[in-house]
Amino acid sequence: MASLALLRRKLISSRRLSPSHVRARAFSEGKSNKKRIEKILVANRGEIACRITRTARRLGIQTVAVYSDADRDSLHVASADEAMRIGPPPPRLSYLNGASIVDAAIRSGAQAIHPGYGFLSESADFAQLCEDGGLTFIGPPASAIRDMGDKSASKRIMGAAGVPLVPGYHGDDQDIERMKLEADKIGYPILIKPTHGGGGKGMRIVHTPDEFVESFLAAQREAAASFGVNTILLEKYITRPRHIEVQIFGDKHGNVLHLYERDCSVQRRHQKIIEEAPAPNISTDFRAHLGQAAVSAAKAVNYYNAGTVEFIVDTVSDEFYFMEMNTRLQVEHPVTEMIVGQDLVEWQILVANGEALPLSQSQVPVSGHAFEARIYAENVQKGFLPATGVLHHYHVPVSSAVRVETGVKEGDTVSMHYDPMIAKLVVWGENRAAALVKLKDSLSKFQVAGLPTNVNFLLKLANHGAFANGNVETHFIDNYKEDLFVDANNSVSVKEAYEAARLNASLVAACLIEKEHFILARNPPGGSSLLPIWYSSPPFRVHHQAKRKMELEWDNEYGSGSSKIMKLTITYQPDGRYLIETEENGSPVLEVKATYVKDHYFRIEAGGVINDINVAVFSKDQIRHIHIWQGSYHHYFREKLGLDLSEDEESQYKPKVETSSNPRGTVVAPMAGLVVKVLLENKTRVEEGQPVLVLEAMKMEHVVKAPSSGYVHGLQVTVGEQVSDGSVLFSVKDQ
Repeated sequence: MASLALLRRKLISSRRLSPSHVRARAFSEGKSNKKRIEKILVANRGEIACRITRTARRLGIQTVAVYSDADRDSLHVASADEAMRIGPPPPRLSYLNGASIVDAAIRSGAQAIHPGYGFLSESADFAQLCEDGGLTFIGPPASAIRDMGDKSASKRIMGAAGVPLVPGYHGDDQDIERMKLEADKIGYPILIKPTHGGGGKGMRIVHTPDEFVESFLAAQREAAASFGVNTILLEKYITRPRHIEVQIFGDKHGNVLHLYERDCSVQRRHQKIIEEAPAPNISTDFRAHLGQAAVSAAKAVNYYNAGTVEFIVDTVSDEFYFMEMNTRLQVEHPVTEMIVGQDLVEWQILVANGEALPLSQSQVPVSGHAFEARIYAENVQKGFLPATGVLHHYHVPVSSAVRVETGVKEGDTVSMHYDPMIAKLVVWGENRAAALVKLKDSLSKFQVAGLPTNVNFLLKLANHGAFANGNVETHFIDNYKEDLFVDANNSVSVKEAYEAARLNASLVAACLIEKEHFILARNPPGGSSLLPIWYSSPPFRVHHQAKRKMELEWDNEYGSGSSKIMKLTITYQPDGRYLIETEENGSPVLEVKATYVKDHYFRIEAGGVINDINVAVFSKDQIRHIHIWQGSYHHYFREKLGLDLSEDEESQYKPKVETSSNPRGTVVAPMAGLVVKVLLENKTRVEEGQPVLVLEAMKMEHVVKAPSSGYVHGLQVTVGEQVSDGSVLFSVKDQ
């Protein structure tokens, strides 16, 4: 177990690793006439590009990054030995431009291309293009990508190999009437999914025949935008499923093995947000059968390199069915690395060099438990819609059992062009309970300011009793939504949320004033030693106590969506403490002692409790944006600075529900995005809930619907137009 722990520490380390760590196991001594890879072009961006570069550097292999104009100053570019521009920001003109990437690899002198995940990683044509250009594609053969990339073909192959299949239609006839007929044969509910790609993009659950046509056409559009192929398959939708997948690996000598399974059941918008390995609450026999089925699937297509076989498990019958095979390294591969103590990117390079797998099936170790939580820039209360913005503050937890895979740094912008994932938080523990403790602790210490994230929501998930017991399925969030989302109509919950915010507003006030006093006492304005009363030490005179007033606007992201002004009066005491009052009847006076430690760190004593808190502040357009992290609580406040803002400026920083002065029936953009379809014209009669237009951001479609029955007015946007979050799209009037 000591060597396994050493390898795990190697994987957690985010920077330089010594050569002594490179070989903790015996590799194949097989030789090949082919020259070993010495330089790799990473055909991707973000955290996975940084991840691949890190392993390559440890192995002494040079790396070449590629970048679009939007990524010129990104972390993955800075991490590589060299970088080459491949085009403008839209993926189809850059990261999906295979010819440009291959040309960059040849010009750079790279011998191999690693595709990462997403983009061109599952493109058989790209794999073939690499081989045709004399480059090694670090992945499976093009034939396997082609067979498994077409989900319809893969179902037929798996069926012939004896792997269990979900009832469905995987045919070539995509006529909508034929598809409707097949859906009727299968029986509703139906799952519509693209035959190519992954990540939940293009997937739709259809409960009735009336919903089929709209859902089918939307799935086709989203599939075409994400993967360049719009063919669709249909499957019976299992109502209580688990999503369990198996990591497999093969080499070019015919060896195939599995590295155990991962449970990826906790999802939103059909995308995984928490993964874990091994899967909880399954028997040893079930695990063995699942692993063997995955190996059989890989052998059926002569597979080599990294791959993942995904299964859907019916929790009612305990039967599992083949879902699809991802012919690439998965986003969630780190949880497997953490329990087996192996570097899967290193394995990929070994296989690409023609070496045999370093272990046999019986030699694959397994130790402990690991979780991965995906940190996204998104509006949880808006249905997890992707968000954009600047990372004004970005602090991640660091420890011996915590690994953070990220492709951004403080000051970077999360744009609408790419996936909104900020980071992957990966933790390991001796068992599931120990790993869960570390996950919750790490989430509470994961700090992002400048844009909305799902961190608070992930923390609620991790704290849920059903999750703690391992009772997970793909409907987990829907099943427990009353626990995971604060109901604005629940007076008890709303009061608790307000009391927590009021306490943190008081602590924020004390911290800001204490830091201000700390700085100005050491650097007085104009260098004068004659400070005004507030900045004397202490700011106190006989028969006079210094007071200040402060107004903080609370952004209640888990309440009704409206903001609330908290008016505070702060009185400085002779002993250096602060008395803080809120202008509300019956609100208690809070005595706070604040000590500024450094940077964003403060030591607070309030109500007989002493603890450490973090406060991040940034200013923009005469608004001070304030974030406070205290234990498991994170609150966001705003404070006006100096001159009053115009209505246009001020509304940028307030929730749309409260600040919008638009007339009733006005519809605003729920996110920044691209208009991909306008379904109606002005003055068209609509019914409540009728689709009017379709927005796309980060490859996800969002249908904007009429809020009420009436007539459409002011519909000015056109297909191809970019709209900002909160901009007016149209209105619905009675006539």
